[in-house]
Amino acid sequence: MTKTLLAVLAHPDDESFGLGGTLAYYANKGYDTYYVCATRGEAGTVDEEHLKGFKDTAEMRTAELMRAAKHLGLKEVFFLGYRDSGMPGTEPNQHPNAQINHPIDEVAGLVVKYIRDLKPEVVITFDPIGGYKHPDHIHIHKATVLAFEKADDAAFHPEAGAPFKPSALYYQVFPRWFLKMSTRIMPLFGKDPTKFGRNGDINLKELAEVDFPIHVRLNTHSVAEQKNKASEAHASQGGMQMRRGLMGFVTRMFGEREDFMRAYPLVGEQHKLERDLFEGI
Repeated sequence: MTKTLLAVLAHPDDESFGLGGTLAYYANKGYDTYYVCATRGEAGTVDEEHLKGFKDTAEMRTAELMRAAKHLGLKEVFFLGYRDSGMPGTEPNQHPNAQINHPIDEVAGLVVKYIRDLKPEVVITFDPIGGYKHPDHIHIHKATVLAFEKADDAAFHPEAGAPFKPSALYYQVFPRWFLKMSTRIMPLFGKDPTKFGRNGDINLKELAEVDFPIHVRLNTHSVAEQKNKASEAHASQGGMQMRRGLMGFVTRMFGEREDFMRAYPLVGEQHKLERDLFEGI
């Protein structure tokens, strides 16, 4: 029987930059891998050259995602239909359809439909701070956790299908050693680790202080090229530079791997580091 993995994230490129290796790894093993994307990345900063042939940013970033999905071997991509909320304190926060302006219960009702329809053994989403504190990341994390917890409750959004309980819920986490190493290396390249990212709105030093336990470390070396191509498909978001620039250098130096915290089933204090999200399933 084919096993199924479902990733629930916020934007086009989250599936590639963060856990593209994981999705490609399991797709290559013959597992059904799906991506539920909450928005179409409307608030992303885009150079004019990337918009040629597209009516707007959303259409262009959707096309980038679909190209990336092919490289990763995803079986299907689904959209929840919300609008990218942008980073904290920006104008997109105020848009009525911005993801963060919709109740968690409502978003969870949409997510739970995919959980019940696709019946994944494993569900993946962001960690509680959304990786780098993006409002949409934190919002979809909360909605996915609620959907996972209530997926087998017939009274929770009964219109979303028959109850079903996945076997495991994981949060993708950035290892603190990686962030700390990056904050040390970046100044050597003339980069400010407190102003990371295309818009300089990510503080790596701040993120390095938040520590989540790592329960699974997946070796993604065998699919590094697929992840590279998927990341490069998101050219408007600096995909080529991300894999070939400083962060790509750090990754190549210290290993191609992706880390996860297991939220369910709960993990005991003596839990050993595992190498497979489906271990024991």
